[in-house]
Amino acid sequence: MEQINFDVQIRKNTGSAAASQVRRSNLIPGVVYGAGQKPTVIQADRKVYDRISREHAGESLIYHLNLTDEGKKVSDFPAIIKDVQLHPVTDEVIHLDFSRISLDKEIEIKVKIIPKGEAVGVKRDGGTLEHLMWELDIICLPTNIPHHLEADVSNLGVHDSIHVKDLALPQGVRTKHDLEAVVITVAGSMREETAAVAVEGEAAAAGAEPEVLKEKKKEETAEGAKKPEAAAKKEEAKK
Repeated sequence: MEQINFDVQIRKNTGSAAASQVRRSNLIPGVVYGAGQKPTVIQADRKVYDRISREHAGESLIYHLNLTDEGKKVSDFPAIIKDVQLHPVTDEVIHLDFSRISLDKEIEIKVKIIPKGEAVGVKRDGGTLEHLMWELDIICLPTNIPHHLEADVSNLGVHDSIHVKDLALPQGVRTKHDLEAVVITVAGSMREETAAVAVEGEAAAAGAEPEVLKEKKKEETAEGAKKPEAAAKKEEAKK
C-alpha cells in the first residue's frame, strides 16, 4: 500500500485552551502513540489533511509522518490513524490520534465494506438493501491493507444475505470476526410484508372456525344423549 507523506509539528503547549488556539490557527491538534514510546503531542495543517481525506475517501491509509520541531526535522515513521474526533455540530475534524506501526509486523485495522452492483431483489422485487456491517476488522501486514472490501450484491434476491465468509479477502489478509455474521441483506418490500400478515390472519381465522363448529357439535351430541334419558324417566313416573 502507498504511504501518504504528511508533515506534522511537535506541539509545545497542551490542554483544552492550547488546543483551541491551535484550531483557530487552522491547524489540527493530535497525538502520536505506540512503538513503546512516550506519546508525542503534535499539530498538523488542516488544509493538507482535508485534501488527503477527500482524495482517499473511504480508504484505509498508511501515513508517513514527517515530524519537525520549530522547522527542524526530528524523525519520520509510518503510522495509521487510530481515532478522528469530529465537532458534534459542524463535523469538522477537531483532533487526530495516530499510532506508530512497523511495516514488517501485522496489525489489526478496520476496513470499509462497500456494496457493488444493484441487487435484483431491490430492482425487480421492490425490496430494501440493508447494510448491517460497514467495516470489518482485519489482520495483515501494513503493506497488505486493502483500500476497502467490496461486496457484490447483484445476485441478492429478497431475504438473501452476504455473510462475512462470502467476502473475498486479499491474499495475506484474515479476520477474527464471526464468519456467519450478516454484512448485507435484502429485506422484503412493505407490500410483501403486508400481504404476509394478511395471509397469516386469514390462516388463523380459517383454523379457528372448525374448532368452534367442533365444540358446537359436541354440545349438540351431549344434549341428544340427555333427551332419551329424560323420556325414560317420564315413562317410569307414569308406571
